[in-house]
Amino acid sequence: MALTQQFARVAPDYLDRCRASALDSASGVPNWDPPAEDLLDAGWGVWGLIRHCRASGAAPDTAALLERAVSGDPDGDVAFLDHDEVYDGFADPPRLLGPTAVADIAHGLDAIDAAALLADLPDSPAEAAAMCGFGPEFAGDIRAHLAAPLAAVRQFYREAALRGWCVVVWVD
Repeated sequence: MALTQQFARVAPDYLDRCRASALDSASGVPNWDPPAEDLLDAGWGVWGLIRHCRASGAAPDTAALLERAVSGDPDGDVAFLDHDEVYDGFADPPRLLGPTAVADIAHGLDAIDAAALLADLPDSPAEAAAMCGFGPEFAGDIRAHLAAPLAAVRQFYREAALRGWCVVVWVD
């Protein structure tokens, strides 16, 4: 199974309940089970977009914004989510973006002109795939492959911001 970028949007009080559950459990079980509609598997498209931003000379703020959206903030108190119930333990543990960070990211994502950003991709599918870190075996429309997860992540953060919720990110 391939590793992919995962997102969960959760209310702050949900995180508090999971933290309390982990503290009350001898094995640290956080009882993590957000509803399916509040989970997003973005594949690796956003990471390809980040690589494109860095390689194309796009505004550094755009790459930094996307990186933060998929990597979280280092100071979030979610060590209790470092558990098999939440993720497979292959990559770094989940990281948190609090409601203020989520609102900032949602605003930044809404400001990205995806068409202009993707216009800088090479016309050659092989060159475009290489620029984004996808191997020569990549087949298909690279612009669509990058635009779809950007749109999904944008909508996901927008909804989390409207609710005043947190976003937890990890690779699984």
